Amino acid sequence: MPQPKKDKPDAPLRSDAQRNRERILRVATEELTRCANVPMSTIAKKAGVGQGTFYRNFPHREALVLEIYRYEMQQAADAAPELLATREPDRALREWMDRIARFALTKAGLADAIRLVTSAPGSPAKPEPGPIMKATELLLRVNEEAGTIRPGVSADDFFLAIGGLWQVDASEDWQPRVTRLFDLVMDGLRAGAPDRR
Repeated sequence: MPQPKKDKPDAPLRSDAQRNRERILRVATEELTRCANVPMSTIAKKAGVGQGTFYRNFPHREALVLEIYRYEMQQAADAAPELLATREPDRALREWMDRIARFALTKAGLADAIRLVTSAPGSPAKPEPGPIMKATELLLRVNEEAGTIRPGVSADDFFLAIGGLWQVDASEDWQPRVTRLFDLVMDGLRAGAPDRR
């Protein structure tokens, strides 16, 4: 008696499901960056998936937005060790700062979407920025050990120092202003560094 065929396509279905999920996340990131309250049906249509597939992956708006937030945060965090593997520590830190700025200022609409889904009473909390804080600590410790920044700077200190980033208007030509800000921050981090290189 032949085996039932329904069990055989498991791997391709999982692969298709993964591609669908990734496509939804990619389209959702683009659409939510443009408009914080874009309808979910618009995202499903542009991703080329049916409503059933969409809601199987993301049963509600909050699940979708928070998954995008987690994904983007992890991408930024993962960049830190990659940069340290290919650049001098201070160059890796400075380039990572530029990546943070690009994420923060090119995804302003996404930040609005995150605020919308986490600010209502009873809504889920925004995920903790643990991966970003760990990446920051890694970059700071490697630079401290290399003698390229002053000792004792914490991730909290670092984010207070770059806090001006969130005051920059993303609709303007923000890059020259952010470059100046981050160059000033790097000058401050280098002040008092033993520079053992």
